[in-house]
Amino acid sequence: MTNSAAMDTQTLTYIFVGFSFALYIGIAIWSRARSTAEFYVAGGDVHPIANGMATAADWMSAASFISMAGIIAFSGYDASVYLMGWTGGYVLLALLLAPYLRKFGQFTVPDFIGERYYSKTARVVAVICLIIISFTYIAGQMRGVGVVFSRFLELPIEWGVIVGMGIVFFYAVLGGMKGITYTQVAQYCVLIFAYLVPAVFISILMTGNPVPQLGLGSDVVGGDVSVLARLDGALVDLGFTAFTEGSKSKLDMFAITLALMVGTAGLPHVIVRFFTVPKVSDARRSAGYALVFIALLYTTAPAVGAFARLNFIHSVDEQPYAEAPGWVKTWEGIGLIAWMDKNDDGVIQYGAGAPFEGRADYTGEAGTHGERLLANKPTGAVNEIVVDRDIMVLANPEIAGLPPWVVALVAAGGVAAALSTAAGLLLVISASISHDLLKKTFRPQISERVELLAARGSAAAAIVVAGYLGINPPGFVAQVVALAFGLAACSLFPAIFMGIFFKAMNREGAVAGMVAGIIFTLSYIVYFKAPWFGAANDADHWLFGISPEGIGAVGMAVNFAVAAGVAQFTAKTPPGVRDMVDAIRIPTSVAVSEIKSGAH
Repeated sequence: MTNSAAMDTQTLTYIFVGFSFALYIGIAIWSRARSTAEFYVAGGDVHPIANGMATAADWMSAASFISMAGIIAFSGYDASVYLMGWTGGYVLLALLLAPYLRKFGQFTVPDFIGERYYSKTARVVAVICLIIISFTYIAGQMRGVGVVFSRFLELPIEWGVIVGMGIVFFYAVLGGMKGITYTQVAQYCVLIFAYLVPAVFISILMTGNPVPQLGLGSDVVGGDVSVLARLDGALVDLGFTAFTEGSKSKLDMFAITLALMVGTAGLPHVIVRFFTVPKVSDARRSAGYALVFIALLYTTAPAVGAFARLNFIHSVDEQPYAEAPGWVKTWEGIGLIAWMDKNDDGVIQYGAGAPFEGRADYTGEAGTHGERLLANKPTGAVNEIVVDRDIMVLANPEIAGLPPWVVALVAAGGVAAALSTAAGLLLVISASISHDLLKKTFRPQISERVELLAARGSAAAAIVVAGYLGINPPGFVAQVVALAFGLAACSLFPAIFMGIFFKAMNREGAVAGMVAGIIFTLSYIVYFKAPWFGAANDADHWLFGISPEGIGAVGMAVNFAVAAGVAQFTAKTPPGVRDMVDAIRIPTSVAVSEIKSGAH
């Protein structure tokens, strides 16, 4: 890429990202929340199509936009668990949870758990679980904003996080759920356009087919072999496992998929979206629309991942470093690509195995061939280059040589994806503190005005904490892809599911189940992922061969078993609560609100 092209890309990026920020802030001002109902659930009158778009944006975080195709690019078949788990979770939401929670008619997930299990303790435990899940998830979103800004706006990662905090602060604190909802509709449009445009371009260039989903199985232009067959051959020649072959056991694949599915159905920032529509039927329709909008990206991701890996191999393998594409040295400059010339020939060799021990640790000096020298000790692998998988979507347009405006569009899409999910997570944290802890537990006498002020104050405080975690993420959190989903699967999902479908489940059982599930799952993940115990990636000692990414499925089973056992030996559920469960599940002329007064 020439200097003028790079300058054009930089200018376009500022324009695209700046315009999107102006759009988000304008929407926040237009849709400012003026009551707690508007702040928590957007007044409950959001159209199902708009809510479906907002839900899709809320769900498709930086992990979906930036990371998922990168995971697919480097893991191939094994990464299919993310596609199946994350989309399958919406089927569970549509069929098992969304309509019943909307009929219950409250503001938050802890609200449902506190009322259904007639217990302030259950409400507080649910709030604690929600906060752990949300802050774990949000650290990655804020970090994603920092990475995008660092590359495309030439800001340090820390300043990128701070700018992102400022934007989210404006429309989350000012607009609440009402502002976030309509902002997320705009963010969905930005991110899906930014994801599909380069995918279509690259599919045409590689296969002549404008539909990426079909291009993945089409023949490469000028050849009689498909994209997948060529990628399989290239990877096997370099010593990797074929793209279409997996290395995980069937049990682990099943456990990860299940954990991601029920974790999706139990994520609080996703569930709360179904409280924002006017009717029970609209909740189910919203889930259906959301699944369609999400499928546009998720069915495209395998093609994006395969195209990116194939282009990456052709761009770097056996390429003299002095003649390497400009994007290699750009990403190397921020530490997300590293090259170690083991045989001092000035040529990049790419293959299986780690090129050096540990993560990239630059000395600050230039090598013989112009490379940035690494202080790390080389390994015996032939491989000389390592690439952070999170850059594959962002770098994909540059790798494929697409126009500068496409590169700028992808930058705007990456920021939109990270900010949309961050805003949703911040709101559920805010609502759980101001509504569930303050209004419903410790200070029930406060006015709506004071509660709204508390909601905005707790949102502001949560943004500060989220920004700190984005700038200084705990080491092990960055390594645990499925941590938030596993925690949601083992804690909130069973409590919500049993609360809807099992009238006999009482408060003692629900509390014991949530505590047991989250302690078991969190302990397992920390033990095998955190560096403190020295067991990182020690697959030989995994329980039943299940990885930390899938252990949430076992934690869910622990929750169900403990809850059922405790419920057998403690007081039965009060009759008023049983009537309330019937009112939620069975069509009746009696409203849930008319029964709640007899629930305690």
